[in-house]
Amino acid sequence: MTTDVELAITGMTCASCANRIERKLNKLDGVVASVNYATEKARVSFPETVTADDLVATVAAAGYGAALPAAPAESGEDGAEDPADAETRALRQRLVVSALLTVPVVAMAMVPALQVEHWQWLSLTLAAPVAVWGAWPFHRAALTNARHGTTTMDTLVSLGVLAAFGWSVVALFWGSAGDAGMTHPFRLTVERTDGLGNIYLEAATGVTTFLLAGRWFEKRSKRRAGDALRSLLSLGAKDVAVLRDGVEVRVPADDLAVGDLFVVRPGEKVATDGVVETGTSAVDASMLTGEPVPVEVGPGDAVTGATVNAGGRLVVRATRVGADTRLAQMARLVEEAQSGKAEVQRLADRVSGVFVPIVVALAVGTLGFWLGAGVPASAAFAAAVSVLIVACPCALGLATPTALLVGTGRGAQLGILIRGPEILESTRRVDTVVLDKTGTVTTGVMTLGEVVADGATEDDVRRVAAALESRSEHPIARAVAEGHEGPGGPVVEAFANEPGLGVSGTVDGRAVVVGRPALLAERGLPLGDRLAAAVDAAQARGATPVVVGWDGAARGVLVVSDRPRATSAEAVARLRGLGLRPVLLTGDHERAARAVAAEVGIDDVVAEVLPADKVAVVRRLQDEGRVVAMVGDGVNDAAALAQADLGIAMGTGTDVAIEASDLTLVRGDLLLAADAVRLARRTLAVIKGNLFWAFGYNVAALPLAAAGLLNPMLAGAAMALSSVFVVTNSLRLRRFR
Repeated sequence: MTTDVELAITGMTCASCANRIERKLNKLDGVVASVNYATEKARVSFPETVTADDLVATVAAAGYGAALPAAPAESGEDGAEDPADAETRALRQRLVVSALLTVPVVAMAMVPALQVEHWQWLSLTLAAPVAVWGAWPFHRAALTNARHGTTTMDTLVSLGVLAAFGWSVVALFWGSAGDAGMTHPFRLTVERTDGLGNIYLEAATGVTTFLLAGRWFEKRSKRRAGDALRSLLSLGAKDVAVLRDGVEVRVPADDLAVGDLFVVRPGEKVATDGVVETGTSAVDASMLTGEPVPVEVGPGDAVTGATVNAGGRLVVRATRVGADTRLAQMARLVEEAQSGKAEVQRLADRVSGVFVPIVVALAVGTLGFWLGAGVPASAAFAAAVSVLIVACPCALGLATPTALLVGTGRGAQLGILIRGPEILESTRRVDTVVLDKTGTVTTGVMTLGEVVADGATEDDVRRVAAALESRSEHPIARAVAEGHEGPGGPVVEAFANEPGLGVSGTVDGRAVVVGRPALLAERGLPLGDRLAAAVDAAQARGATPVVVGWDGAARGVLVVSDRPRATSAEAVARLRGLGLRPVLLTGDHERAARAVAAEVGIDDVVAEVLPADKVAVVRRLQDEGRVVAMVGDGVNDAAALAQADLGIAMGTGTDVAIEASDLTLVRGDLLLAADAVRLARRTLAVIKGNLFWAFGYNVAALPLAAAGLLNPMLAGAAMALSSVFVVTNSLRLRRFR
């Protein structure tokens, strides 16, 4: 028998850390582990011979932290700060202090006019805290890597920072760099030097601050991975009116037990899954099902927790509580889909697996060669240190953060929010886009369309129906009431609601009935051939016909439907233009889905699906070898958004959908989905270009450094120019249209 557990992992700095932890855990007998760097979690199956403490100890032995995560409900209890929040806040403090100290160091090194007498000692005073305390996360990671015989980009950063700072200290105390009046003249010459007349403090501080900024942006975006679960669980009712001996008693929703009777008043959330005992009402389940029309319920009908009672008073018997409810099951779906995502390995980390050992070996080889060649030890060490300094990834540290900053900033101006750099790689490979219907392709709001009259004018039919329906709170009734734009309205008397069928009353002295055809037939108001054809046509295209009748006959049909957004057809065309195959996915019925799909130009339709089925549809497409983007807006889409290779949430939708997604469209306009994919792809292309030039600078400069020919000012200028190029290249994203 095996047990499944999810560990929260701390201390990972790159994808290779996740791989190392995974290998260590999988070496335990019977253990199967999958570690996700993006979510900082490990999903582990282990036999009875292994305990959770053994797993935690194994992760600790690898140099990282592990803990069993607290349940979402427990987070934040008693005002205790979440450890992940504390870690992000500490990193921000480290970044702010380092940045304040770095700016004057870099300014003095690059602008000769600022190099006053003894400026180099002022630089040392400012740079020391940055190189030691500011860069400590990189030093700590490098030590952990060294203990396990591996290297990452942290190793190169740590070595570069320590080499630049250490050699500057040597030059200040034992060379000529500490002499009064020393300056860094701006000379671009290639010449061999012993290096003891120059300092590299701006390299040590600049690299540290740039990479701390990148690390903080990454932490902040990854921290939000668990927010979807908290948002989803917060949808449920907090308290409930339970019937005890016929008396309503308010208790916390968590105290409900199977079999309890509880009351749901109009406008309240249903506290848990159950069956209606007494009462009739319309229940708005759109948040969970995606179906825009509230479902009529009565005695014997099942209701779901977190749905909203839009009509009358209900008494419900609880059938499922706690972790067994549909809401809790959806939370588990979101969690599993998030943790099951393929790991996205950063390009810089992948290259560093080869680049870092080569640089270290080259520095050691350079030192050995020049010592063997009989040159002075100071010159040999200067050449070796130059190799480490010139390889230190200053432009590399800027490559991703600057492009991401400009790209996400431009996206925000356009109404597109990009979660983080991991998302960008997904957009490049996406070939299929799954579109939720309600609230994404359509408006999600019932609106009045066609009006067909028989034996009366269209305006009469609208006016009379609107007068009666204005007394009802049903969404279809609201659509009819809002569909009449005339001034004022007739007097309504003897209003009566017929649950699940319609309404009736006296309007201007006439007995009027508005509702389903069955209600009018029951009241002896038959439909003529013209109106019967209008009802059939409306139902055939997935719309809802509302019939109006008075004086012994039906007088008109008002067609109400959830209409496609004005931009949906153009958006689908643009998505096709990007090479994406659109698929319409909905919990609504087949006819309504097919009608909408035909109107906006979508051929593939999957209708009448439950939330779990939406995840299954996405998985099936992925199993077919497709890379899937999902666009949705409701709670029912959250798990599918998390499962998809790229989740795109409409910002007009629910918090849960937004938190489970990778991209958020603030305006709720589907046209933005195409723009979001284009922007993300463009940003990724800029990042890759930046990384290419950053590595290119390193590769080109390394031979000069190894030959001992790299003048410090030439190295500084080249590093500055590579950084300027990276920033300038990133700024091109501001012109994105």
